[in-house]
Amino acid sequence: MLLEIQNLDVSYRNDEGEVTAAAADVNLSLDRGEVLGIVGESGSGKSTVSMSVARLLPSPPAFYPKGRILLDGEDTLSMPLEKLRKLRGKKIGVIFQDPMGSLSPLHRIGEQLVETILLHENMSKKAARDMALEWMGKVGIPEPPVRALAYPHELSGGMQQRIMIAMGLMLGPDLVIADEPTTALDVTIQAQVLRLMRDLLRSETKSGVLLITHDLGVVSQMSTKLAVMKDGRVVEESDDPAEFFSNPKHPYSQGLVREAKRMELEQ
Repeated sequence: MLLEIQNLDVSYRNDEGEVTAAAADVNLSLDRGEVLGIVGESGSGKSTVSMSVARLLPSPPAFYPKGRILLDGEDTLSMPLEKLRKLRGKKIGVIFQDPMGSLSPLHRIGEQLVETILLHENMSKKAARDMALEWMGKVGIPEPPVRALAYPHELSGGMQQRIMIAMGLMLGPDLVIADEPTTALDVTIQAQVLRLMRDLLRSETKSGVLLITHDLGVVSQMSTKLAVMKDGRVVEESDDPAEFFSNPKHPYSQGLVREAKRMELEQ
């Protein structure tokens, strides 16, 4: 099994020492070639759980009262940070929800992509630049050589998101954590990005994808299995997304599906 989240609790401690539980007793699993879609409203705990996999939550204030997160059998929660840093980008690719908060405002787009490649791949700077430009084109960035010279603030929100997607996918990671990856994209680019993610699933590495989103349309297109979260807990799981959408069991899931169908009819 590529990823196993076992009995995971995630909490936050404020300056006064008060503790807030953000996720409780979460159990999820994901294998290579699978897409686990985690859905739920804002504050349901889905991003908290997904960012915990690579220990990307600031700690403090975040801490883990109990549970394990096994990546190929190794617990990332107890792993030395230096070892975990080497896995980020290469073995674990992350597509963050907020590109402006994740891209360096002081460095050009091309430099940031090239640096990411050179951290993990043994290749020349020219080869890394060629690879970066290729991936900019793959995610729909027009005129990659020109855009590579831009700073993040000179790109639209949608283009920034595409750069984050390129960073998360270009090294062919075993596990992709995609947190609302297509929110800022138009329909055409969204379809292009989803195709890239499907290609990774079919590649030699057979990536597994942890897809966090409130967009049930994306979940229905991409997921091979899904989990519904509410108030920090998994309230429903399904290994058959088609069956889930036709017959959700939990009242909260029923409400999500109803609302998604209503919005689809209004479009």
